[in-house]
Amino acid sequence: METVSENILNVTLLEPREKHPTIFARFDILNEGESLTIHNDHDPKPLYYQMLGERGNVFTWEYLEEGPEWWKVRISKKISGSKDETLGQIAAKDLRKALVFKKYGIDFCCGGKKTVKEACAEKGLDITQIEKELQETEKTSANSNNLPFNDWSIDFLSDYIVNTHHTYVRKNLPELVFYSNKVSRVHGDRHPELLRINQCVEEINAELNSHMQKEEIVLFPYIKQLVNSKNTNQPLEPSHFGTVKGPINMMEMEHEFVGKHYEEIKKLTVNYSLPADACMSYSMLYRLLQEFENDLNIHIHLENNILFPKAIELEKELSNH
Repeated sequence: METVSENILNVTLLEPREKHPTIFARFDILNEGESLTIHNDHDPKPLYYQMLGERGNVFTWEYLEEGPEWWKVRISKKISGSKDETLGQIAAKDLRKALVFKKYGIDFCCGGKKTVKEACAEKGLDITQIEKELQETEKTSANSNNLPFNDWSIDFLSDYIVNTHHTYVRKNLPELVFYSNKVSRVHGDRHPELLRINQCVEEINAELNSHMQKEEIVLFPYIKQLVNSKNTNQPLEPSHFGTVKGPINMMEMEHEFVGKHYEEIKKLTVNYSLPADACMSYSMLYRLLQEFENDLNIHIHLENNILFPKAIELEKELSNH
């Protein structure tokens, strides 16, 4: 509900040549954290890009109403020093927002260190549309399956990753390899892309099995040592690999390797679109590929965007004591 004290500008009352200069002038006199709400009779999206170009990334933009008669947008001036959250940070706080990223093909796992603006610029996406959809997710009720990963202790989270995602990979990857080999052998002459898909699956298989072993033998036990050291107030035993950043950097590079292979698979399959002559095994392969990708996205997200940054921060905290 709007109040008299709100800073509102009805743009329709202005001459066309006065509209943008007036909005810019009203925005410029805002204090940090204050907002200007503009009312217009059409979508003021061009203003967003003009402000971004002329003022830089110093504001947030939120649609309050979108037609058909009125478009109302709240433009807020950011507080100095505040940075845009990364894709990974956004998904870590609310996994529902990852569905928006997935819808537009935005990589929030391996590409989780980018901001929404950076990701949209790279892909040529309409950032106002994506930010609007991200805001809309906050109005929906929380899904009971949206587990509070970001609230868990990192030793518990590492166990969850092993018990849930490593178990999933070990159970389903052999079946994926089997169908990939079979379908490429039977249909590869008519669909040569299957030969490369099979090669990608084989390389993902080799990479993930080695990757999970390194996590379970080296990285995750060390993460548990970090938590135990903090909980017991005992000094941390030095590791043979130096700081935790060493194995984490390796794990992130291996995630990127798998992620790039999956991006290639999605292009080769045209986002898992079956050809007219697809048999049951062909259909099974595409279904397995898609299900495996869905699990992999969450798997990598939990590590890159939650577990790894928190482990680095905890080690740094312990080393300063």
